[in-house]
Amino acid sequence: MAYTQNDFKKGQPRWCPGCGDHFFLASLHKAMAEIGVDPWKTAVISGIGCSSRLPHYMATYGMNTIHGRAAAIATGAKVANPDLTVWQVSGDGDGLAIGGNHFIHANRRNINLNMILLNNRIYGLTKGQYSPTSPRGFVSKSSPYGTVEDPFRPAELCFGARGHFFARAVATDAPGTIEVLKAAYEHKGASVCEILQNCVIFNNGTHDAVYDKAGRAKNAIYLKHGEKMLFGENNEYGIVQDGFGVKAVKLGEDSYTEADVLVHDAKCEDNTLQLKLAEMEWPVALGVIRDVEAPTYDDCVTAQIEEVKAQKKYHNFAELLETNDIWEVK
Repeated sequence: MAYTQNDFKKGQPRWCPGCGDHFFLASLHKAMAEIGVDPWKTAVISGIGCSSRLPHYMATYGMNTIHGRAAAIATGAKVANPDLTVWQVSGDGDGLAIGGNHFIHANRRNINLNMILLNNRIYGLTKGQYSPTSPRGFVSKSSPYGTVEDPFRPAELCFGARGHFFARAVATDAPGTIEVLKAAYEHKGASVCEILQNCVIFNNGTHDAVYDKAGRAKNAIYLKHGEKMLFGENNEYGIVQDGFGVKAVKLGEDSYTEADVLVHDAKCEDNTLQLKLAEMEWPVALGVIRDVEAPTYDDCVTAQIEEVKAQKKYHNFAELLETNDIWEVK
């Protein structure tokens, strides 16, 4: 059956006007319609926070759980229902602070979840405290003199947990967001999509460099597996090897030509270069950065259950009762 985005819509979203959640929700509806999985075979699970209201606006199964526990609930839902398509939606506070441990282990176990991290670098619902992704020196209600700690880098955390899929998009870039969501669905295993978005009330402008189309043309690079890493308004820049790292150069300067530009390999088992790309401050890497196949936890659990069942003399409760001596009492 062919679906439209309206088949996945429900209710009236209640976020601040201009909030990045509105943009992302519209892209998720469109992506799900293009993916084509039945709404009743789909579950959207969230924690607590502004972004975690999202399941209320999906015409699928959904659950708004408790703070930081979205990955734990999503894990249980997927393992118990292997045929269910599970989308987990968390904010940077919900997903990486109290939920950080669950985020790490969902990646380590490689559970077949589509994990969405909506990153606005602030706690919005609780009115403007700094989050695990707020930069050092950030002034907020809970850090009036500036934070004195370094932030998490979601890609670094994902890769450190042996994650096999990481992608990034900007909430206001619908085509780019839809592309990474579809790629996340196609990937078998834990997929992490970091969505950069602004909180218009408490942290507006945090992603201004790439938040509009003109900014992305100057300050972002769209990575495509198997293609040269060129960027700029006229592809006048490229990413080249720089020792054990990478750097952006302008073609034609310092003898650099397109031949020096690296080809993106999202499928490489060694994540060294992928992590370097994900951590670049300029240009900001967008698209699928890592996409490597590996055994999934849920498939392995299901296979293990079937293997153990095959070795048993009984396969249900009635057969279990009949495996031992039986007495009939009259």
